[in-house]
Amino acid sequence: MTALLIVLIVLVAALVVLLVLRSRGKAKPAPQAPAKPEDPLADHQGVTDIRTVRAGDMIDYGDQLYFVRGSLRLTEGGYSWSEHFLDDARGDRIWVSVEEDPDLEVVFWRETDLVESPGGKTMEVGGVGYRKEEDGTARYTSEGTTTVAERGSVEYVDYEGPDGKALSFERFDGGKWEAGLGETVALPALRVYPAGSDRA
Repeated sequence: MTALLIVLIVLVAALVVLLVLRSRGKAKPAPQAPAKPEDPLADHQGVTDIRTVRAGDMIDYGDQLYFVRGSLRLTEGGYSWSEHFLDDARGDRIWVSVEEDPDLEVVFWRETDLVESPGGKTMEVGGVGYRKEEDGTARYTSEGTTTVAERGSVEYVDYEGPDGKALSFERFDGGKWEAGLGETVALPALRVYPAGSDRA
């Protein structure tokens, strides 16, 4: 009788331990309070070297904050430059070109329908006169959102105007010409906020 009682007690104790262990396994962790909202720009002051810009970064220029959605890396011969597709939250298609020839030149571009294709050595658009500066064909690779293929070729014709104004035409992969009116950027007024902390 005593041996049977001991076996019964051991079985009951084992059952209790098993039930306790199972209930602990099913226990839900205590809910955590949601993280406090944080200012994504609070940890750094931004950088002025726009040559490092890439998709996901933010650019602050002219009292406007732009999000970089994608980039084009272009090469022609031994020369290379970049164009970055920006979102200004208003639906405008804006690009910024970055090139060193030999000085660093940064130009903001807005697409225009005032003119459809390049003309001769001089053109007038919107009452502004431009003279042809250069033309050629480059190879490009695309990163992020750019509205063009992953890689291909682009024909371009660039015109220069007064007071830092510019006019440019591009034709991607034999498509139609796209025109843009540009404005040279005053570099001290421009800040880049990198998306990753490793590039602060």
